Amino acid sequence: MGISSKALAWCWTSLLCLALVSCGSGSHVATGDGAGITPAAEFSLSAMPSSLTLMASGAGQQLSVSAAGSNSFTGTVLVAITGPAGVTAQPATLTLTPGAAQSVTLSAGANAVAGSGTVTLTGTSGTLSHSIAVSETVVAAAGDFSLTAAPSALTVVAGGAGQTLSVNAVSTNSFAGAVSVAITGLPAGVTAQPATLTLTPGTPQSVSLSANANAVAGSSMLTLTGRSGALSHSATIALTVSVSQPDYALTLSPASLNVVAGTTSAPVSVTVSGVNSFSGAVSVAITGLPNGVAANPLTLTLTPGVAQSTTLTVPLLTAAGSSTVSFTGTAGSLVHSSLLALTVQAAPMINAPDVTTYHFDVARDGLNAKETILTPANVNSTQFGKIGFFAVDSKVDGEPLYLANVPIGNQYHNVLYVVTEHDSVYAFDADSGAQIWKTSIIGSGETTSGDHGCNQISPEIGITSTPVIDPGLGPNGTLFTVGMTEDSSGNYHQRLHALDVVTGAEVSGSPTEVVASYPGAGDNSKNGSVVFDPAQYAERAALLLLNGTIYTGWTSHCDYRPYTGWIIGYSETSLQQTQVLNVTPNGNEGSIWMTGDGLGADSSGNIYFLDANGTFDTTFDAHGFPANGDYGNGMIKLSTSGKLAVADYFQTYDTNAESAADADLGSGGELILPDQADSNGVVHRLIVGAGKDGNIYLADRDNMGKYNPASNPQDNNIYQEVRGQLGGQVYSTPAYFNGTLYYGAVSDSLKAFPLTNATLTTYSSQSSTTFPYPGTTPGISANGTQNGIVWALESSTGSAGVLHAFDATNLARELYNSGQAANGRDSFGTGNKFITPMIVNGKVYVGTQTGVAVFGLLP
Repeated sequence: MGISSKALAWCWTSLLCLALVSCGSGSHVATGDGAGITPAAEFSLSAMPSSLTLMASGAGQQLSVSAAGSNSFTGTVLVAITGPAGVTAQPATLTLTPGAAQSVTLSAGANAVAGSGTVTLTGTSGTLSHSIAVSETVVAAAGDFSLTAAPSALTVVAGGAGQTLSVNAVSTNSFAGAVSVAITGLPAGVTAQPATLTLTPGTPQSVSLSANANAVAGSSMLTLTGRSGALSHSATIALTVSVSQPDYALTLSPASLNVVAGTTSAPVSVTVSGVNSFSGAVSVAITGLPNGVAANPLTLTLTPGVAQSTTLTVPLLTAAGSSTVSFTGTAGSLVHSSLLALTVQAAPMINAPDVTTYHFDVARDGLNAKETILTPANVNSTQFGKIGFFAVDSKVDGEPLYLANVPIGNQYHNVLYVVTEHDSVYAFDADSGAQIWKTSIIGSGETTSGDHGCNQISPEIGITSTPVIDPGLGPNGTLFTVGMTEDSSGNYHQRLHALDVVTGAEVSGSPTEVVASYPGAGDNSKNGSVVFDPAQYAERAALLLLNGTIYTGWTSHCDYRPYTGWIIGYSETSLQQTQVLNVTPNGNEGSIWMTGDGLGADSSGNIYFLDANGTFDTTFDAHGFPANGDYGNGMIKLSTSGKLAVADYFQTYDTNAESAADADLGSGGELILPDQADSNGVVHRLIVGAGKDGNIYLADRDNMGKYNPASNPQDNNIYQEVRGQLGGQVYSTPAYFNGTLYYGAVSDSLKAFPLTNATLTTYSSQSSTTFPYPGTTPGISANGTQNGIVWALESSTGSAGVLHAFDATNLARELYNSGQAANGRDSFGTGNKFITPMIVNGKVYVGTQTGVAVFGLLP
């Protein structure tokens, strides 16, 4: 092409135009620096094929998309794809490089409108943008169905029961027509019932295939053909015909059991059903039982149609859990099993504390702080009263003891243990009153002892003191008790017995004879030693179990000499004597009885008790201890570290005068208080006791005060002495709850003494009832620090016994007494000396002259 006149004019008139090589389309113009003008880079899009036909809800169609570059285009092209409603692209966008095609799938959904349309592909690279169109046609989908049959394979037994086949028509594209199904390929002797089906899509129907007795064994393929108009679809089933043989089925009823440990299950019925004229015997074995569980019988021999039963016994201590028990039947080569689902539940447990020693613990505080049933709201004569009486063969002077959840006879029992003056030990079911066992500890040819002319324990002496139980000793737990007997020669015996708490049997090495001597020249001494004479003593003080040793403390018959003060210890495992101490070895008297209270102990292993009237030496060693070791009528602390010995003591300033007047401290029992803090925060470890002088003595267990004859008229050497608060002599043991001490002196009210800043204060409340000799030893029930009830007994042997219950926060409020109900409903006979109520698991147990009275919530 030539140069235009306009271009020539421009060239000639421009000062910058030096030379014109060529002007016009596709020519290069020379500029001042000699460079040329290059056309812009560009791209184009293409798609193959240029038109597509899409089936609504059908398979997608692929489209190949590519970009071609020109004028050295090397960029990437982002392609967006748009189409009519219901038409989608996967992926919806592409990123192309020139010369590399990518595929996209176009699909039409069920909502796509039938007809023609355009899918637009728009490519963009920087400022460049180009579009191309692809024609698409959407064709509406036709309704259809598929045919299914399950299972895909069946076996029928010639002459046996039919097998079921499930047939269904599954709709596609909203197909809703009826489908007629015909079955072909049935071998001779095999029938289908029904032979044809008419299906509604989505609703399966069943066909039973069965073979008659003459059917030939073999395999074949059945075809099920479904038709609806011009539509036809098939499904196939592999069919096997087997020749029938005699067989059986094994069934259980029930097929599952839930059994509580300690019980026997309901019967399990086992049945054999014959198939194809089976008539043989089937041996059934039971396997898979949990450890300890027994089946009775363990094997069965069954004939068809005749059921037999077995039961499963689950031991009490069987672990809770589930297991599968197999019942396997065998008849020749035929073996079939049926499974029993067994669930074992743990036996129910009573949440009640054990009462294994006198007054609930070795502190002798008289408190059961785990009583959740009895409350001040329900202890009244309308809701509460006598609910039982456990008869025994003589007086019950020892406090009954209690163990919860004792496994006996394949079930748990709450057990009440009772001792009598006829040397008998009883175990009762504490709830039903059923006697579990009774053991007599009287030796062969022996009897209980007479009362030795002393009415303190009369008319017979057998077991007087409260036993002690170690629940963890031996296979089941062990109860220790001391009994007195007389043999045919008139010799007396004191023996320590150890009994199994489940069986009542004497354990190995039991009993052991109480024999002792101690250096001294006091009553009944020989060759430089005082000798223990079993005829002169009774074991009234409750036994103490401390660090594996059973400690016994011995009292006299009245004050009939000769006697001295003995404490004797035995190993609980061997029953061999390990400790002996006499606290009046060079004098006389000084017995230990404390109205049945037991020797107490603190957490450091020290023992405490109140000694009765007896010799007290007023000549002392350098440490202030009696030079001859005589501590009669004292509050005494013993060390058990090494050889049993007096570690500290307290004596009143007029101790010898009191002993001479039989006004001893040892008539009452001691109580070891919880640690008390004074107003300065200093902690004091205290012991409290009272006796016939009616004073309450609090001693610091770290410095008990010893003896100061110059402290008249009050014992300033003791931590605290409280005078004038009790209205009589003390033949009882106090109780402690929530910072308050409860005392019941002779012919006095029951009184509550608060402890404030580690000091006993004036009594804060008292009962309107007064208690005749011997006063009252209270027991307390509470739930933690709540619902405190103080229980007290009128127990004079000359009048009817009465059980009282008082509000622990105010003794003037009596909640209940056993004389309130009409017609003597709650009476339990004449009182028994020195007894104390034992409260546990919603019941109050009271020892009487002929048994144990049981009080609780009325049914």
